[in-house]
Amino acid sequence: MKEIIGGPGTVSGLLLRIGQFVFAAASISVMTSAIGFSTYTSFCYLIASMGLQLLWSFGLACLDIYALRRKKDLQNPVLVSLFVVVGMTNNSLNLQVTAMLSLAAACSSAGVVVLYARDMNFCKIHPELPCSRYEISILLAFITWLQVSISSHVMFWILASV
Repeated sequence: MKEIIGGPGTVSGLLLRIGQFVFAAASISVMTSAIGFSTYTSFCYLIASMGLQLLWSFGLACLDIYALRRKKDLQNPVLVSLFVVVGMTNNSLNLQVTAMLSLAAACSSAGVVVLYARDMNFCKIHPELPCSRYEISILLAFITWLQVSISSHVMFWILASV
């Protein structure tokens, strides 16, 4: 089986998972450092989505580290077939779900920021609101989503190559 860049058990896959973890953690920390974020449901949804992504990426990064240290091939036909038959929900479908949740959370939060900052000029009227922190957190969430979508795309290519 051909090794795909970003696949499980590869250095590029590990770097992708670490990137997902780091950007999700940064999005959470920037959002939680902004005063009053909890009054907006979409921002709380963003925190929950990024928290789920954080845990999922950490688990996959641990699996990649294990495979790299033990020199295990996670892309062999037997393991990929096992993922498909036993638990497609364990890998590619969960990546799809976390990718959709991340995108939905980032888009809904971005919609709130656009409404308040651009449409209603709420951030100019109330300069004490940390609108720039909201925007940075949402940008980090979009970067996380981009990396998750790449992982999801790679997993489907691996499933198709079996």
